[in-house]
Amino acid sequence: MLKQIKYFQSVVKHRSFTEAGEEHYISQSAISQQIKSLENELGVELLKRSKRSFTLTPAGEYFYNKSLVLVADLEAICRETQHIAGYRGELLKIGVLRCYSGNEFQSTVAVFSAQFPDVFVEISHGNHDELYDKLRHDEIDIVLNDQRRVFSDKYYNIILSEQEYSIEISAKNPIAELECVSIEDLKNIPCILISNKEQQETERKFYQNDLGFPSEIIFVECLEDARMLLIQGKGFMPVEGSKKYVQLGAVSKQIMLTRNDKPIIRKYCAFIKQNNPIKHTKEFIEILKNEFAKE
Repeated sequence: MLKQIKYFQSVVKHRSFTEAGEEHYISQSAISQQIKSLENELGVELLKRSKRSFTLTPAGEYFYNKSLVLVADLEAICRETQHIAGYRGELLKIGVLRCYSGNEFQSTVAVFSAQFPDVFVEISHGNHDELYDKLRHDEIDIVLNDQRRVFSDKYYNIILSEQEYSIEISAKNPIAELECVSIEDLKNIPCILISNKEQQETERKFYQNDLGFPSEIIFVECLEDARMLLIQGKGFMPVEGSKKYVQLGAVSKQIMLTRNDKPIIRKYCAFIKQNNPIKHTKEFIEILKNEFAKE
């Protein structure tokens, strides 16, 4: 009955037998048959069907609401039972940029966890070189990183996104009125970077020498601290993330960054070792690619 209950929940959630079937990788007719079997077992009608739609009966609405609590409790009981027995399930270790502000990664973890609830996703945050070293020493299985070096044939190098680089700056700064800003025009405004102490010099060299940032650099250790400085007008922050980046309303503004009157292009990639034996890495990558492909 548990599987039938989950099918029923999906039908109600999506308001569609077809979409519920797609979620569970079975046909629309199979979903419909399973819901009918559930109704027969309960001896009540849960859905009032018409030609192209349905509504919940009072009994169906009650059963739906209570079943959500029931399934959540059952899943929690199963997890705790496994924990007591010492079972930890499969582990997938993933590294992501400390400063990454796009929402594709979080969306990927949510979708992946729904499809593979027995796999625990362990997240490590770091700067580019930190993540590369962890991948090289098998401390993590997948890395979501920016491309700073030539691709190596020791890894699967999956380009997820090529996008114009931007900065975030306080909406009160006059520069916020511009559609784009050159690196040279930022020379008198501090650049706020997120890094631990060990990686600060590496990050400083990359932003000043490789990207050409001419301004003073202020280091903080987390995104929240960076934004607190930013909204106080203490500097600007390079945006590490996608075009789906969520801005802070009227507090800050995102502006395209240029060099020599041309946009700066950054690539974000997923990296896996060629000989990686961990299960579900390919499934995670496919979901990640789909999330990045969404507009």
